[in-house]
Amino acid sequence: MKARSSSGGAPEFAKTWSALQEQIFLKPIRNDEDYRKMVALADELADHLEGEEGPLADLFGVVTDLIEVWESHHPDLPKAEPKDVLRYLLDAHELKQKDLADIASPTVISDILAGRRAISKSVAKALAERFGTDVSAFM
Repeated sequence: MKARSSSGGAPEFAKTWSALQEQIFLKPIRNDEDYRKMVALADELADHLEGEEGPLADLFGVVTDLIEVWESHHPDLPKAEPKDVLRYLLDAHELKQKDLADIASPTVISDILAGRRAISKSVAKALAERFGTDVSAFM
């Protein structure tokens, strides 16, 4: 890559980036709406890929990488009771109740899954951190 002098490089990059963003949605995914736009862009790019290489293939790679990062940190959770969301996440991550011992005792986890106990705010927060989800999934 050719080195640029410090005089004027950043403003020129900003103009170029702004012009690109007027044509396509390309930015970090920060919410579900951004995610949907990025998936739409990936679909559109996939329709126009003619081979394994080239600028569109490179752009497609960047877009799909952004999507994969978002999906890995924001699993698509079922609309269900908090105990069922927890059960789903345990299954999806191939974890046992004892694997959550750093969050709550196996007895507490068992009681939550059996519906004998509600998830406390502190446990909900710890579960959200552990699974990279919103705390509301457990409330």
